[in-house]
Amino acid sequence: MVIELTVRQLTIIEIVKKHAPITGEQIAECLGISRPTIRSDLSVLVMLGYIDAKPKVGYFLGKVMTSEGQQSEKFMNLKVKDVMNRPVIIVDSATVNDAVIALYVENTGFLTVTDDQGSLTGMVSLKDLLKVTLGNPNAAAIPISMVMTRVTRLAYVSPEDSVLEAAKKMLDFQVGGMPVVNAHSDHNRLEVVGRITKTNMTQALVDLTSGFITE
Repeated sequence: MVIELTVRQLTIIEIVKKHAPITGEQIAECLGISRPTIRSDLSVLVMLGYIDAKPKVGYFLGKVMTSEGQQSEKFMNLKVKDVMNRPVIIVDSATVNDAVIALYVENTGFLTVTDDQGSLTGMVSLKDLLKVTLGNPNAAAIPISMVMTRVTRLAYVSPEDSVLEAAKKMLDFQVGGMPVVNAHSDHNRLEVVGRITKTNMTQALVDLTSGFITE
């Protein structure tokens, strides 16, 4: 839930930013009102972490307003759609040989498998292909549908999911990447629209730290 601050609360934050440490009486004087009038505003801002207070010292900026706090908040608000890549897709009628070529050409660790309509049916990784090809001279012709991890056992996310949710799901399923899908009510279709990987998340953290991701 997002709590919108009032104009007076935003003004208080600016006053604290410029003059910290500053007492409640001094803040009220800057606003031209009495101290009791802003008591509830100060309480709300402290509770939300925008400002903090020390006895006999006064008010100063809270964690939310520090660079670390702002970066953390931005990361918490990042959605999968903000960091995902285009999907690398192979149809479920393709062969293991097709999949090996696609992995090499796209330089990726996994392929998203779909049907002819672009609906998610599974996922195949380099590890899956190694299992079936090692010591098997006929592996190239095996249908990818016999090798892939089927959709019923897959972890996937939607574009509107948070990056934090995606990271937790990757840890839970112990995978390095997941398909990004839009769910359609007709026949429970999962339309593949992207992919998200640990690399995407690492890049997002680097960008946040470097100041490349802004409001």
